[in-house]
Amino acid sequence: MDHEVPGYSDDKVAVLKRLRRIEGQVRGLTRMVEEDTYCIDVLTQVSATTKALEAVALKLLDEHLAHCVVDAARAGGDEAQTKVKEASDAIARLVRS
Repeated sequence: MDHEVPGYSDDKVAVLKRLRRIEGQVRGLTRMVEEDTYCIDVLTQVSATTKALEAVALKLLDEHLAHCVVDAARAGGDEAQTKVKEASDAIARLVRS
């Protein structure tokens, strides 16, 4: 697929910072399991990590809608339909997860 500049490009530094924080959370989960941490404590951290990933996903989706979909809608044609379908599919994946 040929894509122009991603919608999140203006917030790329913030998105990367969030992802690095999540990466640290996952490493922490690994350490908790290695150290035989109490199950409920590990599950609490899994939940926090999942919510953090969901927040990143929602941010990316918001940026996609605000930039990619809006730009394609303005241009019209098949590209507009494609971008809306991509967004709908992404929302469906997020809802199922």
